[in-house]
Amino acid sequence: MRTYVRKMRAAFYSAVTLKHMVREWLKEDTPNFDYGGFVVGEKEETALLLIKSPGVVAGKPFFDAIFKELDCVVSWECEEGDFLEPIQCIAIVTGKVRQLLLGERVALNCLSRASGIASLARQLAKIKEAKGWKGEIAGTRKTTPGFRLVEKYALLVGSVSTHRHDLSSMIMLKDNHIWTSGSITQAVKDAKIVGGFSLKVEVECRSTEEALEAAEAGCDIVMLDNFSPAAIPDATKRIKASYPNILIEASGGINEETIQQYLVPGVDIVSLSRLTQGYDVVDFSLKIQKNGVDPRNLPVK
Repeated sequence: MRTYVRKMRAAFYSAVTLKHMVREWLKEDTPNFDYGGFVVGEKEETALLLIKSPGVVAGKPFFDAIFKELDCVVSWECEEGDFLEPIQCIAIVTGKVRQLLLGERVALNCLSRASGIASLARQLAKIKEAKGWKGEIAGTRKTTPGFRLVEKYALLVGSVSTHRHDLSSMIMLKDNHIWTSGSITQAVKDAKIVGGFSLKVEVECRSTEEALEAAEAGCDIVMLDNFSPAAIPDATKRIKASYPNILIEASGGINEETIQQYLVPGVDIVSLSRLTQGYDVVDFSLKIQKNGVDPRNLPVK
């Protein structure tokens, strides 16, 4: 797992994109004068990063990049993807105190939200493992504008799929596309012309009949949208009987309490927006230490 996370961390985002994001976040938080920074000045200080509620640690690259932009140094004492109990020190951050405080809230916001997503994702991944289901649990495109990269990254740390990253990475035809095009068949035909052989086409379907039409039109994935758990087995059986190689996704209204009912034979993907819209954040804080004492030797309260 850790080898996988390290490889993902190195390849998931570009350095240029990360630097641009961090600068925009910091500029949003301090558009002009830093009044609090005037008070504390330029002294070199050391701060503890504390985890204060249980959860999976995720978002280290973003935390690191924020403080790197501010000429601070982060030394971690845990691995990305570790599940940790509170209260403990998980990193040491050193730098000028004004810079530490400039980055504090922005970095903690990233870390707490990424860790919240990864924690819920890990919970769902464990449900899948216990069930013995071999498909994919996935997030959705219901992400926060400007924060998508962090949220998608956190899903992978939590061991679930990101689904499509954006409108350019897969063609998904939803109800508005279909109504405007005139039919599922026409919408799929047009999508395959523009997407060519390199992009998969997925169609959101409200009934088994719509799913069969989409499969016949040549789509790669059918989404059974807002199907009840009771309706899923018959729908998947009918679809797979005629189109055994098509992927079937279940989505709509699924949460951690109901997901087990959708992890059934015939379903290849289960997606839920709760992963990026309804998670609980993990609580962290950054505490500056004084008097030259090594914070790793201090009792944490």
